Amino acid sequence: MLGPLIAVLGFLVSACGIRSAPFRESSRNPAAEQAGESQGQQPAGARIDWWLSSENGAHRLSPQPELQFRGSPPPGRGTIEIDETTAHQTVLGLGSSLEHSTCYNLSLLPPAQREKVIESLVHPERGIGMNLMRLCIGTSDFAPGPFYTYDDMPPGEEDPGLERFSVNRDREYVLPVIKLAQRSNPNLKFIASPWTPPPWMKTNGRYGGGRLRRECYPVYAKYLVRFIEAYRQEGIPIHALTIQNEPEFGPEAYPTCLWTAHEQRDFIRHHLGPLLRARGIDTAIWIFDHNFSNPDFPATILRDPLAAPFVGGSAFHLYEGRPEAMSKLHRQFPDKAIHFTEGSVYGSKGAAEIISYFRNWAGSYNAWVTMIDEQGKPNVSGFHDCDPTIIVLDRNTLEVRYRADYYLYGQFMKFIQPGAVRIATHLPRGAPPSVAFRNPDGGLVLVAANPQANPRPLSFSWRGTFAETVLPPGSAATFRWRATGSHPHH
Repeated sequence: MLGPLIAVLGFLVSACGIRSAPFRESSRNPAAEQAGESQGQQPAGARIDWWLSSENGAHRLSPQPELQFRGSPPPGRGTIEIDETTAHQTVLGLGSSLEHSTCYNLSLLPPAQREKVIESLVHPERGIGMNLMRLCIGTSDFAPGPFYTYDDMPPGEEDPGLERFSVNRDREYVLPVIKLAQRSNPNLKFIASPWTPPPWMKTNGRYGGGRLRRECYPVYAKYLVRFIEAYRQEGIPIHALTIQNEPEFGPEAYPTCLWTAHEQRDFIRHHLGPLLRARGIDTAIWIFDHNFSNPDFPATILRDPLAAPFVGGSAFHLYEGRPEAMSKLHRQFPDKAIHFTEGSVYGSKGAAEIISYFRNWAGSYNAWVTMIDEQGKPNVSGFHDCDPTIIVLDRNTLEVRYRADYYLYGQFMKFIQPGAVRIATHLPRGAPPSVAFRNPDGGLVLVAANPQANPRPLSFSWRGTFAETVLPPGSAATFRWRATGSHPHH
């Protein structure tokens, strides 16, 4: 759902514009060119490699002159303190979506160009390293149309045995793109969300609006399991699924379905949870999948002793409320993961927002709609206008433009490895937004953003030493170094 971003983040789009150099069909790969193709180990000692991206396109994952930790931080410098002995949440991954609009636009490209664009997204070295992608169970609103589920029936007919179930509609352009992405990054993980059950299961018999009929809870659980099994047969394991995209939003103009927290609770504890367990399926159930504004929705389910054991985590979107809601939920249920599953951000202010999501306990980040055309299509419902995505397709020339946000996303996705652990950072008043991680390979990463219109000093300390530089206006930077000796893991 991108429409609300116009009101909330429209000024960010105008601030960053589409100013990164256009990418024409060729062997070029922007992320590999700017950041280099090596993700190798850092030199021993206290040297720091770092990269920079800016809204104005002057820096695009550009390597910067090496920094070095030295001395003790001088008093009054406003230094960010990095405390690697205090560990927080583990990162599952970062990425975007392979929803129908993106897959359709990619399918329009010649095969060689299509592979290059996909590589620029998901390849760990030759791209920005997206490693977690969100899929749609059936169509969402961003699709060329017509809408469909995997068991559509003529009006008045039902299929309680799911005899008509089929994912064949996905074979046209969705499954081929997913498989190309897997080829480029074999470690890619997938999460999936439905926008609606089949209309015959719903109270209003339509794709949009209505609720799942109570008597259809058992068959809908089987429907979701059939999806997991069908995709597994295609070689696409589903790491996690949500019960419903945006369960508190139910317009009839495109696929939606309303759920209360109590309805999701009952569906999980009596139907989907036991069925997944009985089938030996390890796909996680993530609940809610909606805005920061209502953390009580997932809390209601997590408080239930019968439903909670089946729940792997809670999922949030950015369109209403503040990310501090995730911290509130974490304080109540510290053993349950939290994920950010939908919301594109723009410019250096968007980079600061991603930092805030991780500082508020998100264990993942997914943007929404990866590639749209210059007219914001395909978008068959037209219910939500579409801001430019990180990649924009010119339908007439098949030219592909990489916007500044592509590189700003790369400041996170290319350097924060799956399995990284967020480590403590103490931010003094006035310091640039930042967040730090310890990667599984032992490297340490700090991401900082400067959304201001003026240059901003950045000073950070580690193990009693410090380093400093200046962040240009409207920029994000990633710093990476390696410890020279052992350190405690708490």
